[in-house]
Amino acid sequence: MVERPLWTTQELLAATGGTLHGDVHGAMNGVSIDSRSVSAGDIFVAIKGDAMDGHDFVEKALNAGAGVAMVSRMTDAMREAGAVLLVADDPLRGLENMGRAARECSGAQIIAVTGSVGKTSTKEMLRTALSASGLTHASASSFNNHWGVPLTLSRMPRNAAYGVFEIGMNHAGEITPLVKMVRPHIAIVTIVAASHLGNFNSLDEIAQAKAEIFSGLEMGGTAIINRDSEYFDLLSAAAKAGGAKAVIGFGKHAEASVRLERVALHPTCCCITADVMGERVTYKLGMPGEHMAINSLAVLAAVKASGADLARAMLALADAAPAKGRGVQEQLLAADGELLLIDESYNANPTSMGAALALLAQAKLGKNGRRIAVLGDMLELGQFGAQLHADLAKQVDAHGVDVLYAAGPLMRNLWDAVPMVKHGAYAASSAELTAQLLPQLRAGDAVMIKGSLGSKMGLVVEALRKQFTAVKKDI
Repeated sequence: MVERPLWTTQELLAATGGTLHGDVHGAMNGVSIDSRSVSAGDIFVAIKGDAMDGHDFVEKALNAGAGVAMVSRMTDAMREAGAVLLVADDPLRGLENMGRAARECSGAQIIAVTGSVGKTSTKEMLRTALSASGLTHASASSFNNHWGVPLTLSRMPRNAAYGVFEIGMNHAGEITPLVKMVRPHIAIVTIVAASHLGNFNSLDEIAQAKAEIFSGLEMGGTAIINRDSEYFDLLSAAAKAGGAKAVIGFGKHAEASVRLERVALHPTCCCITADVMGERVTYKLGMPGEHMAINSLAVLAAVKASGADLARAMLALADAAPAKGRGVQEQLLAADGELLLIDESYNANPTSMGAALALLAQAKLGKNGRRIAVLGDMLELGQFGAQLHADLAKQVDAHGVDVLYAAGPLMRNLWDAVPMVKHGAYAASSAELTAQLLPQLRAGDAVMIKGSLGSKMGLVVEALRKQFTAVKKDI
């Protein structure tokens, strides 16, 4: 049987209202906005971003094998390179319309995830758990914004049984248009915390912005909310106003419908006992940290609500793994032994910073090893930034950090608040800090690296990997 293409020419034209110039050859089985990663037959969408305009890369994309390029303006060179779909408006609008059309045709159970912390990890756990019951389509990486959501929708196979979409925001009002494209049957809020606080006046405003996810919930859908959150009642009311038939609370709270009863924390995994809506279950999660264990409860709640197989989902969660930059652990060869790298470099806010420090506390040290925290600025905290950085000193102490390395002007507040006995080095940037850090590392150490994306702590991670060879794992 011939496999159905992701998009046909007729469907593409109907969705976008564009005009096709040239002939499309072969099946259109992908959608791309990056000419560097185009695959044969892809629909290349020439989005104009803050720094670059996709129209400048149309010829490159077509020459790389794209089946058609969606543009708002066309040149003779583009026409000569291949098929071009000319749309009247911004190609991003065309991509959004493709996303809406794909959603309209889908028979999948659709799940949307938001929250200040844990969106991507929860989305990846859902991908793993639901894949045990059927074809599951989920956002790549952290494709959770105004282009990532419609791109993920436009890539959804028509025969997918489950669709998982991560939805993020920096400002109020950003979730609403995205969730109305996704139209989830199930909506999850992991936690409300001080992320992007610089764009809000309070946590209350962040909670209200997160509650927007229920504005697009399909009538009679299910809301899954952290029961331990002080904003549970606010979010629950918003869910019911949005048409939710059921509200499921998860967490440690005595009234949580999916309740954590016991968790055994290990350096690379968790063993969890929980009550899932009256059913007592025990399972292994292949990701460390209590915060991961809590979010796995939301995953099991979604599995139940979607009608997927709970037993298969729990077995699958043993193979769940952290996403890049979100707690990935790696053994590196040092002189006379090994050291442990914990890569938390993707992003940071006060809540996720605390979780990462707790992860460092659980790490197994070698002989004479030290717990070393290498921290960069937490950004977008506005007027609260200095104090929130200084407040991390309590977490550094509580989680047994032996040595602190700090980078950035905001982290100076933490550096000054930590006892000198814990001082490793401070620098204005991650690049400067790296030169001071590398010579001080030794076998037995556990090194956790974290900061907001803009603080560029990923440079420190790459420098460690370059300096110290990864230990080869037995197959």
